[in-house]
Amino acid sequence: MRNIILSILSGLLLAVSWPTYGFPLFLFFGFIPLLFAEYTIRYNKYSKMQVFGLAFLTFIIWNLITTWWIYNSTPFGMWFAEIVNSLVMTLVFLIYHIIAKKTTFIISSIFLICFWMSFEYLHLQWQFSWPWLNLGNGFANFTSWIQWYEYTGTFGGTLWIWIVNISIFKSVLLFKEHKDKTILYRSAIRNGLLISIPIIISFIILKTYKENGKDIEVVILQPNINPYTEKYNTTDKHIGTLLDSLTKTAITADTQFIIAPETVFADTNRLPYFSSSIARKTALKILNQYPNANFLSGISLIDVFEDPNKIKKQTNTYKEGIYYDDYNSAFFVRPDGTDELYHKSKLVVGVENFPYQNILKPILGDAMIDLGGTVAKKTTQEDREVFLSKDSIGVGTLICYESVYGEFATGYIRNGANFLAIITNDAWWGNTQGHRQHLYYAKLRAIETRRSIARSANTGISAIIDQTGNIISSLGYEKRGTIIGKLKINDKITFYAKAGNYLARIAVFISIVIFLVSITRRKGKI
Repeated sequence: MRNIILSILSGLLLAVSWPTYGFPLFLFFGFIPLLFAEYTIRYNKYSKMQVFGLAFLTFIIWNLITTWWIYNSTPFGMWFAEIVNSLVMTLVFLIYHIIAKKTTFIISSIFLICFWMSFEYLHLQWQFSWPWLNLGNGFANFTSWIQWYEYTGTFGGTLWIWIVNISIFKSVLLFKEHKDKTILYRSAIRNGLLISIPIIISFIILKTYKENGKDIEVVILQPNINPYTEKYNTTDKHIGTLLDSLTKTAITADTQFIIAPETVFADTNRLPYFSSSIARKTALKILNQYPNANFLSGISLIDVFEDPNKIKKQTNTYKEGIYYDDYNSAFFVRPDGTDELYHKSKLVVGVENFPYQNILKPILGDAMIDLGGTVAKKTTQEDREVFLSKDSIGVGTLICYESVYGEFATGYIRNGANFLAIITNDAWWGNTQGHRQHLYYAKLRAIETRRSIARSANTGISAIIDQTGNIISSLGYEKRGTIIGKLKINDKITFYAKAGNYLARIAVFISIVIFLVSITRRKGKI
């Protein structure tokens, strides 16, 4: 019973640490009860089964409390996501338990840190990608603590959290063994420094950082169209009229970018005929009145074809001999009428892709992990295309879920983006922590890349975020309106934008080496 209580305590500590309601200081203690429970049963006869149960209890509590809001989109999707993510976390901890029985405390601790980071890295890569609870995201509401993410990305936060947890856990074990209070005093000093020094460094960076680049004026549109009752029953013509009306309430002669949300033009627009679409005509109508501006918006596109040579890995089959690519896209129109398209490339599990379809379709049939939206396989593009204005200002456009991926966002920076735009629709989850967490994760992208962000949410929170992750203006949930404001463009590239998730790649290498050495060693500890 004691170990069950410890397991529950770990789950609760991790949950109350999470944005946007939580306090991240608890992340530095969150794993200690679970680590202690595992240590006390490490050499029991049925320890693997016990550790599996205790770890799963911790992680399902953490997942449910922090991401239960998926239920508002689909109960099946919520339970699938919570259970699968908890099981994968549990598997990580169980493998640590196995390695810890074969190695020393130091080696097993290094393995745990690196293996957890490897798991988070996997969550950024595989088809069941769900990096929402990657530990480094936990500081999204306290960006003054993590200004050094411009060097490490969120994996620096994960490493920081685990180092402190392991250090405190080691002190607990030493005190339990020796009953010497000086151990606790030394631990308090050491771990206080481990926590405070990165925060102090962050505050120094924040106080000395000067935003780079010149000011540009943006107008952000928030039409507030309910995706369940209105969006897919509202014509593009009506949307165009609404966006035109919203723009006129805020735009000035100095406005350079007008930004509208994800798939706001939701009619079935054929890709080959985009040039004659209502969406493009709306953009041109607005730009004819304001020739200094550029128009950026989301749109749903479809390309139907019969040529089998055009089939891509995400192409859908309509019926025999007829295929179609379904796109969640952004389009960009300049004052001279030239335009470009970008197709969303990081897809929401289930709603926009069917993970490992060849394996799972015979098992699941047409059941999908619908996390919000319409069930369909979306077609992606490989490169991170940057839209250039008539004044050669580059904007990298992250569509909804893409803004959760740090290294992915850096691709726009390397391709010349001077600022980032996030276009999204967060109403699928209701007025919950879901859309707030999504907003706060955008602040991490601003710090990592030192790019200002213009965020347009159909139903969510639209905002302008500066290069330090500070929200300088916003428009709240379920409000229709506009934001007009200035942000700075920047052409300097951060170390993280150049190096990406290098910490994770190092961690993968180390964890593989320790794993192979430990399982091939017959006796004794390494």
